[in-house]
Amino acid sequence: MALLLQLQSSLSNISNLSISPNVSNPNKSLNLSKTSLIFANSTPHRTFRTIKCTGQESIIHTDNGKGGNGGDHGGGGGGGGGDDDNSDGDEEEFGAVVKYDEVVKEAEKLGVDLPNDMLEAAKTNGLRRLILTRYLDMQGSAWPLGFLIRHCSMLRNRMLADPSFLFKVGTEIVIDSCCATFAEVQKRGKDFWAEFELYAADLLVGIVVDIALVGMLAPYVRIGKQSVSNSTFGRFRHACGALPSSVFEAERPGCIFTLQQRISTYFYKGFLYGSVGFGCGLIGQGIANLIMTAKRSIKKSEEDIPVPPLIKSAALWGFFLAVSSNTRYQIINGLELLVEASPVAKRVPPVALAFTVGVRFANNIYGGMQFVEWAKLSGVQ
Repeated sequence: MALLLQLQSSLSNISNLSISPNVSNPNKSLNLSKTSLIFANSTPHRTFRTIKCTGQESIIHTDNGKGGNGGDHGGGGGGGGGDDDNSDGDEEEFGAVVKYDEVVKEAEKLGVDLPNDMLEAAKTNGLRRLILTRYLDMQGSAWPLGFLIRHCSMLRNRMLADPSFLFKVGTEIVIDSCCATFAEVQKRGKDFWAEFELYAADLLVGIVVDIALVGMLAPYVRIGKQSVSNSTFGRFRHACGALPSSVFEAERPGCIFTLQQRISTYFYKGFLYGSVGFGCGLIGQGIANLIMTAKRSIKKSEEDIPVPPLIKSAALWGFFLAVSSNTRYQIINGLELLVEASPVAKRVPPVALAFTVGVRFANNIYGGMQFVEWAKLSGVQ
C-alpha cells in the first residue's frame, strides 16, 4: 500500500491523454499532461479543482463548466474548472482545438476519411490539434500499420495515447520468444527438432499472451462518451470503463482516479489476466497433449514423461497470470511512467526505450523462473 501511495503521488502531474476543453469557452480549459514518451506536464504549480473520474471524460470532447453536469447520461464528474490561464499551457502541449470545418478540410486535403467517432466528436466540440495530427500521420503509415490504425479502434486509441505502444508490445514478444526458445533448447536437447511442433504451439500461445499482457494495461484515448445502460450489466460495464487502464495510470488535472478505483483496477485486471491465462492454457496445453498422445500411439518409449493434466495446467496458467503477472506488469507500467516523465528521458528519449527493454527482460527472466517453481509445487511438472 505504501508503494501504491508513493507512486500515485509521484504520478500526480502525469496523465493519459484525456479531456479536451469546450470549444465555446476555451478559456475554461483544463491543462493536460501526457504519459507518452515525448510530452509531459511542464506546469506543476497550477491549482485545479479535482473530480472523480466516471469514464465519461474524453480526449476529444467533454461538457466542461464550473460545476460539471455529468454528461449526457447522468452521473457525476463531467467537467471541472481551472484557472483561466490554463488554456495557454493546454494549447502548448496539445495544440489548439480544431473545429469541425477545419478538421474536414485538413482530412480532405490528404484524402483521408476520418472514423465516425472522431467526426462526431469534431462536430460536438472539435478535436485537439495533437490528436488530429497524430492520427493523420499514423493512418498514412506503411501497411499493415496504416490499415490497422484506420480500421482497429483498439490499436488506434492506444497509439494515439502512447506512440511507443507497439515498441513495448514488440519488445515483450521478442524477449519472451527468445527466452522461451533458449529454455526449450536447453530442456529438450537433441530432441528439440523431433518435438518442434510442441515448441511451436507453446510459442504461438505465448505471443497471444504477450499481446494481452501489454495491451490490457496500456493507456488509451477515450473518444466520445460511453453509453450507459440501465441494466445491471450495463452499469457494471460503465463502472469498469471508468477505471484506470492500470493501477498506476497517471492522473489528469481536473480529473483524478481515486485510491478505491486503483485498487479495484488491480483485481479487475487480475480477473482479465486470469481469464486469458486459463483460456490460453487450455488451448496451448490441449494442442501439446494431442500431439504427445498421437506420437505415443505410433511409437512408445520408456522415457516418455506423463501427459500433463489439461485442466490443472490451464488453472495454473490462469492463477499465475492473475496473481504474479498482474502484479509484475502493474509495477512495470508504473516504473515506465516515472522514467518517461523524468527530465533525462525528455532530453534523451532513447533512455526510456532502453529502460523498457531492460526492465521487461529482467521481468521475463524472473517470471519464467517463478512459473517453473509454481508448476513444480502444484505437481503440473
